[in-house]
Amino acid sequence: MPSTTPLLPPPGLPHSIDSPDMRRAGRELLSLALIDARNHTLHLLGLYEQAMEKAGLTQLPKSPDVVPPTWLAGHIGWFAEWWIARNTQRAFGVECPARPTRLAAIEPMADAWWSPSQRPEAERWSPELPDLTSTKAYLLETLESTLELLERAAETDAGLYFYRLALFHEDLRGEQLIVMAQTLGLSLGAELPLPGITREPLLVPGTRWRLGLDAGEGTGFAFAQEYGALELEVPEFEIDAQPVTWLQFVEFVDDGGYDRQELWSPEGWAWLQASGRRAPRHVEQIGAAHHGAGGSVLQRRFGVATRAAGQQSAMHVSWWEADAWARWSGRRLATEVEWEVAAHGAVRRGYRWGEVQEWTAGTLRPWPGFSADPWSAGTEFDPLPAFGHARVLRGSSFATRARLRSARWRGFAPAQRDDMFLGFRTCAI
Repeated sequence: MPSTTPLLPPPGLPHSIDSPDMRRAGRELLSLALIDARNHTLHLLGLYEQAMEKAGLTQLPKSPDVVPPTWLAGHIGWFAEWWIARNTQRAFGVECPARPTRLAAIEPMADAWWSPSQRPEAERWSPELPDLTSTKAYLLETLESTLELLERAAETDAGLYFYRLALFHEDLRGEQLIVMAQTLGLSLGAELPLPGITREPLLVPGTRWRLGLDAGEGTGFAFAQEYGALELEVPEFEIDAQPVTWLQFVEFVDDGGYDRQELWSPEGWAWLQASGRRAPRHVEQIGAAHHGAGGSVLQRRFGVATRAAGQQSAMHVSWWEADAWARWSGRRLATEVEWEVAAHGAVRRGYRWGEVQEWTAGTLRPWPGFSADPWSAGTEFDPLPAFGHARVLRGSSFATRARLRSARWRGFAPAQRDDMFLGFRTCAI
């Protein structure tokens, strides 16, 4: 009989800026976290500068997955100012109008430079945009105004909504800066986690589980796609203790996985033929090692050709590749609710998460009563266009700030996306 008590522990108030419960942070801790996030952004910009100088680059090569780091940094400061210092109706929180009355910016050209609606992606490489020194100065000015207003903000979810939003937005952009460095082949000194002990799949007992969050005072900050709790009966299931490893993925490649149409969905096969993909992104060589001693993977990691450890999680895979591997192995991709139940309840028995973000199979439709965040329209955070054609991501990666590492977070991405540090795990059919 399934348990009638959800495994999820009750939420608590954070005691550290690295706590996953920072979504409920009050003014004092939020102030420290905003300073920490801005320092992290400035630190990453410095690492980009050093890496470019070491590589002899005066400018970065254009890539469809990359925006100029200087523009992205300016956008971080602009986003906070747009929704806090310039937003006269910020105290309404999530009930704030999508187009509130706004004040003038600190920098008269701020909207023309850093607003996504006024500065299309193709124009973000323009030499007329501010240099690194000017961008850093703008980041410090906008942080100062944010902190001054935070001191007088109401200690409620509504009153702190946009300050928490600015924090998590900056943390997500920090992760984007590290992902872009991998795409560009720039070394920022980031290191992947060491491979963990490989364990046998885990049997997880059935339970009743609440997927999603209930809106209301005390919930803290959440993105729109996290709201709308559903009570689900989850039958007993078997799930991998860790994401699929390179050693396992090599077997799929050696068995002709990229040539066998029957292993791919029609959409996945069409993507494969169009892309010409023969291995996950950033992999230069993949196949059986010499003398039959397991699989061998040579990948470019922040620009350096590196032999991947066999027990390291396979990453930079698209949804289509993960789905094909699952079909080949006779298993299936873990669902959202299975992943979440295991992440909360099976950790003590060897369940590992947090190495990479993971694809999971989930509900790709709006929850009952769903409504978008007021600030998200037209941005990549807008969940509305994602439903129906995107796939769910769960977990976090080594590139993610600690406070974003929550087993409850769910995001969406197109099935072909593979620039993030993405892996996957499976369940028994």
